[in-house]
Amino acid sequence: MQGKVEICGVNTAKLGTLKPGETEALLRRSRAGDREARQQLIEGNLRLVLSVIQRFLGRGENPDDLFQVGCVGLLKAINNFDPDLDVKFSTYGVPMICGEIRRYLRDNSAIRVSRSVRDTAYRVLQCKERLLAEQGREATLEELAKALDLPLSTVSEAMDAISAPVSLYDPVHNDSGDPLLVMDQISDPRSTDDRWLEELALKDALSALGEREKHILSLRYYDGKTQTEVARAIGISQAQVSRLEKSALKRLRKAIVS
Repeated sequence: MQGKVEICGVNTAKLGTLKPGETEALLRRSRAGDREARQQLIEGNLRLVLSVIQRFLGRGENPDDLFQVGCVGLLKAINNFDPDLDVKFSTYGVPMICGEIRRYLRDNSAIRVSRSVRDTAYRVLQCKERLLAEQGREATLEELAKALDLPLSTVSEAMDAISAPVSLYDPVHNDSGDPLLVMDQISDPRSTDDRWLEELALKDALSALGEREKHILSLRYYDGKTQTEVARAIGISQAQVSRLEKSALKRLRKAIVS
């Protein structure tokens, strides 16, 4: 928890635990409507919630939010667990808490992605943590893909899908002057000065063409029609279309190059 002692106003250092026999007894009393037993059951399993949310930290999520959502999962586990089954409550509760947190993360992501992609991402993260513990270093995408038997592109896309979005106005560097923003490091090849000047020249050159020539160029290069289709559309021969097109392109080329 990165040294955090309090979470949602709860002192995590003082969280208690329940013995197996106590848990079963409290579960039975809770199912019978005993509110005090239910409260003891919740408080006695907050450390279980805390241990589960550790898996989801380090991804830009607020620990307090995750803890609250985890508690919702705990309440659902308490409501639905059958103490007559030969299953430990923690065995049943952990998947319920994890499921609630995953659902929250999926539904509240800044960028909506499919459930399958997000589930893949969490498999990758779990594998990443396991390999880190085994190897003592961060695993590469290739190693993760091999360990999970997934295509490299699938692993890469899944990790990108759960990455926190970055604002164009986030500072990258600030050296006691104007900060360098993310947008300052992104170039758009469509917005260069040369491209802008060429577009102005092309616009001026097009305005000097006749209406028929502009119509022919529009049909040919915007609608993708053949010369024969253009000829049929405007009622002239294909040879006339070819001649007018060549003449118009020549004038445009001369206007832009000069």
